Amino acid sequence: MKVLLTGASGFVGAHVLRHLLTNTDWEIVCPVTFRHKGLSTRISSSVCDQPDWASRVDIVHWDLRTPADAMTLRRLRGCNVVMNLASESHVDRSIEHPGSFIRNNVDVVLNVLEVTRKIGSCLLLQMSTDEVYGPAYGDYRHREWDSIIPSNPYSASKAAQEAIATSYWRTYGVPLVITNTMNIIGEMQDPEKFIPMIIRNLRDRQEITVHTSPEGTPGSRYYLHARNLADAWLFLARRALDTGIVQSYAGGYTRPERYHVVGEQEIDNIGMVRSVGRIMGIDPDEVDGLLKPVSFHATRPGHDLRYALDGEKLAHLGWSAPVGMDEALERTVAWTLKNPEWLAL
Repeated sequence: MKVLLTGASGFVGAHVLRHLLTNTDWEIVCPVTFRHKGLSTRISSSVCDQPDWASRVDIVHWDLRTPADAMTLRRLRGCNVVMNLASESHVDRSIEHPGSFIRNNVDVVLNVLEVTRKIGSCLLLQMSTDEVYGPAYGDYRHREWDSIIPSNPYSASKAAQEAIATSYWRTYGVPLVITNTMNIIGEMQDPEKFIPMIIRNLRDRQEITVHTSPEGTPGSRYYLHARNLADAWLFLARRALDTGIVQSYAGGYTRPERYHVVGEQEIDNIGMVRSVGRIMGIDPDEVDGLLKPVSFHATRPGHDLRYALDGEKLAHLGWSAPVGMDEALERTVAWTLKNPEWLAL
């Protein structure tokens, strides 16, 4: 079995790479450029753990913003699965530079789809986000194929990726599975993200900005460890490969398969800061003194106060998350404090 894994030098991609190396004997082709947030250390930290793992990983220098040349395409032939995680994902950066941000994510998915189409009969797993649905009001959790109403350039670019992938599913018969997931945490995450930022600011006793409604209600999210996403993808890939069945337009389906990979509990922003502070052993009053609630209307246009997904569809297939939320957060905090260089990126 041979997998094309994009984004392997990124945070989530590195966890998927390690999970595949640990739980399969598959060969893994990883296109990299390291031009954005990718780090070679993320890949080397995985392949160096076992002597035979390096022989199963093929690093290909291919900028996904450009079409694959003939030589690269020859190296990619024979892949049975394409796992496409590569994208820019920082909301603030998408708001500051929407044009280049959206073009990047559209070019990436288009070029990956072209490779998938040319390889032929290759399953594509496309990573997307809960944010494409827009805010979830009250206690509602979005279900698969709810209306897509993105609120900011980042979520719009992910919705565009979904739409382009779906068009290839219908026009060219590319076997496609879309997954939407929530806020992902874990080791080796970039410090621009919320959890590493909390850890760094608590360690340094600096203010922590948390977005709230104009009335002061903190935003909330569901969180899951990156290894849970990796496990769900391996589950879906094996299911498709073992059965040989993926919903197709030619088979009478009106849309491709879509699954939500969800976190187990909802945590508001202030509660998350307090949880991290508790794990770090910081006095709760000191933690509260560092909180800086800010109305998202004033500081982050396009921000949604709450996202939530219903995960029953994937659960009914028999998948369950291997890493619980408490373990995920404790592992993340402990590892990050033990490896402080990752907070200085």
